[in-house]
Amino acid sequence: MADDRCFVGFDAYQKVIDCCDLVMLATPPGFRPQHIEATIKAGKHLFAEKPVAVDATGIRKVLAAYEEANKKGLSVITGTQRRHQAGYIESMKRIHEGDIGELVAARVYWNQGDIWAHKRQPGWSDTEYQIRNWYHFLWLCGDHIVEQHVHNLDVACWALKSHPLQAVGMGGRQVITEPERGQSYDHFAVDYEFPNDVHVMSMARQIPDSDGNVSETLVGTKGQWHSKGSPESPLAYLFTGAKPSKIRIHEVNPYVQEHIDLLESITSHKPVNELKQVAESTLTAIMGRMSAYTGKKVSWEQAINSKLDTFPKTLSWGPMPEPPIPKPGVTELI
Repeated sequence: MADDRCFVGFDAYQKVIDCCDLVMLATPPGFRPQHIEATIKAGKHLFAEKPVAVDATGIRKVLAAYEEANKKGLSVITGTQRRHQAGYIESMKRIHEGDIGELVAARVYWNQGDIWAHKRQPGWSDTEYQIRNWYHFLWLCGDHIVEQHVHNLDVACWALKSHPLQAVGMGGRQVITEPERGQSYDHFAVDYEFPNDVHVMSMARQIPDSDGNVSETLVGTKGQWHSKGSPESPLAYLFTGAKPSKIRIHEVNPYVQEHIDLLESITSHKPVNELKQVAESTLTAIMGRMSAYTGKKVSWEQAINSKLDTFPKTLSWGPMPEPPIPKPGVTELI
């Protein structure tokens, strides 16, 4: 790439936006609301990785950008690639048509082994250390319930055509203790209540040498639906009950398909805007984290109106104190 198209610094995003027609955002999630806001303001089409924020202050910016993108006829695709995966799309079509009856409950999981962390190196400032270790600091990542488990929670919101009304969660640091783990929890468990008294059991875990489970199960009055696997390996979509079956369908890699869908929406002049749905799924994850961090039940209204703003007031390559590790019963619900 030409030197005049390479930019450095915390304002580099604006220079990138100014010199292109289609923007891709894959920086740590804490930067995403600011970058989304600037991209839409500039009238550029957008691919934004998930999650789109780490707190409600960021979510409100994203929802405002959603409205502005609609007014400008911009296409925005986000990194919830299951929404572009043929097996999931066909499954949701059948679920919404009633193949397993009325949905009454669900279970969603992202349980895996350890995740990366970087030990601090000589010469790194506080800011550089936290950005290089972004997965483990709240202002940059939102914790793994937001950064990764948002995929499974998005499936639940998609299936139920709604966001949760409230969440009661728990979590903590059972195994990880190293300083480079920042504020990260290593496990979460959340009970989400959706409309019509439908409860979704959510589990997310990142603990070394633990069993993995990345999947979703939907329970209906006439049967169940299960997904098993990951986008990197073959998935099975299983219906049980009145119409037992396994969906067998050719799938383009969903990480490729989401970009195909974005480019086709642009060239066909049929804008697609996914910001609202991914913002609501992200906030679903955030409200679960809020409950686990504080030990309090959190309603959707409390979550969307939260005043918590984790992004630094001023950002420079210098000192940046690390916030304390959240503790239920101690950490306040803001």
